[in-house]
Order: sequence, then structure tokens, then C-alpha cells
Amino acid sequence: MTTSTTIPQGDSPKGDTNSHILRQEVLGSRRFSNYWWATVVSLGALGFLLAGISSYLKVNLLPFTDSTQLLFFPQGLVMGLYGVAGLLLSLYLWLVIFWNLGGGYNEFNLETGRIKIFRWGFPGKNRQIEIDFPTQDVQSVRVDIRGGINPRRALYLRAKGRRDIPLTRVGQPLSLKELETQGAQLARFLGVSLEGL
Repeated sequence: MTTSTTIPQGDSPKGDTNSHILRQEVLGSRRFSNYWWATVVSLGALGFLLAGISSYLKVNLLPFTDSTQLLFFPQGLVMGLYGVAGLLLSLYLWLVIFWNLGGGYNEFNLETGRIKIFRWGFPGKNRQIEIDFPTQDVQSVRVDIRGGINPRRALYLRAKGRRDIPLTRVGQPLSLKELETQGAQLARFLGVSLEGL
């Protein structure tokens, strides 16, 4: 009987080490930080837009301030334009969250001898991004650690005839401990070497 081990990224490995299938869930754009920024931008843009409309209509639409005192030209007009631009940006952020861009999974199946990397993309022809190849093509698991202002901590799969395939989420980097644990477990599971540590 085939057993399956699911490892959400960011958690430590759990489950049966004798399993034939290793599945890692990859967190996409449905992160708390994205919800936070989409909400903040939406509220700020709505405030600017209502202030611009209030200055034009001379009717106060904001409960916490009196924006009827603003001259429509140029202050009210500029605030209205900022509001429209902010609402367009917030619409984009909410759509990215709704589409769950970058979300998906990595599945390593020793029983079938196949590896499947799946991610969600933008709607259209290439909405589903999928890479499928045999496990025997895997040469190693590579850990990429870069410090500095924009640190990067990522896990890559090296395969014959392919560029390095990223396995970890985009955005918030994993902790060093999580990265080492996931890299070591995956290398052990596939029977290949771990590079970069």
C-alpha cells in the first residue's frame, strides 16, 4: 500500500519515512501580508476618492474629517485621481490573491518514478504551470542562501537537461533551519546529494 507524506512549506517534516510519495504544498499569494496590504490600500484609496468627491459635491462623505473645505481644483481633483489609482492597485492585489498566484505543490512519487511541479499562474492559456519528469533525471537538491538587503533562501532541484527548478515559495524566505530540514529530507527521499550547505 502506498503512503503519502504531505509537508506544508514552513513546517518541519512529519510522517512516515518509508513512504513512496512526498508532497509539499507551496504557499502562493494567499499570505497574511498580502491580505493586509490589499486591505490597507483599498481603505486608503477609498478615503482619497471620497475626499475628492466630497470636495466636488460640497457634501461630507467622510465621517472623520470635513473634506468639503478642500478646493476641488487642484486638491480635490488630485485626491480623486489618487483614489482611482489606489482602487485599481487594490483590485490587482485582490485578483492576485483570488487567483492564488504561485501557489501549488511539489510531488515526488517513487512508485511511478515521476516528479510533478505544479503552480498557479495568471488566467489565460498558461493558467496552470506544470513540470513533469522522471525521478531518474534528478542530479541533486541545491540550497541557495544569499544574505544582504534582499536575502534569498530557496531550494532548487537540479535535473538533467533542465535549468534549476525552484521548489520553495516566492516572497518571504524560509528560515535556515526549515530550509536545511526540507533540503536534507528531500535529498534523502530521492537518494541524491544536497548541495550548497
